[in-house]
Amino acid sequence: MKSPNRREEEKENIMAVFTQEHRIASRLVYQGKICNLRVDEVEKGDHTVIREVVEHNGGVVIACQPEPGLVVLVKQYRYPINGELIELPAGRLEKGELPLEAAKRELKEETGYLASEWLDLCKMYSAPGFCDELLHVYRAQNVTLGDKTPDHDEETEVIVIPVKDAWQRVRNGQIRDAKTIAGIAMLV
Repeated sequence: MKSPNRREEEKENIMAVFTQEHRIASRLVYQGKICNLRVDEVEKGDHTVIREVVEHNGGVVIACQPEPGLVVLVKQYRYPINGELIELPAGRLEKGELPLEAAKRELKEETGYLASEWLDLCKMYSAPGFCDELLHVYRAQNVTLGDKTPDHDEETEVIVIPVKDAWQRVRNGQIRDAKTIAGIAMLV
């Protein structure tokens, strides 16, 4: 077994092979309600390259468990794919909003559930090849059910199933949303 110091040295050596990129110029191409798009010219070693970046405030994902072994999912229509997806409750951070507060708000809006016990499971980038969105994944437990308070343009169907069934839906392709797959995997 390698020592922790040896592993750190190897990690540093691996990272050293990549050329760091430095932004030379940046142009905001689109500014929207949900995201912005900017095009950067970056210096990479002895040449320049173009990087397209979607800027996003970040978001939250909630693995809500009304009982041990169960998970709350939502089915909703997603315009970019012109179809319905089964997902964990999730949403974007408003400017200045703390992730845990956003998670509590989104869980209530999309499902009606309120939780008194929250656990920070992980943080992950949704698509770091072109987007800076950082997702905060939480587990919500010790829940009570109230009324949903969806946004005016949001319609969800709440589904409560065993975690093992949710994982089977991942395996058979019924659940294809990356943040949901990661969140369910954290529960398996």
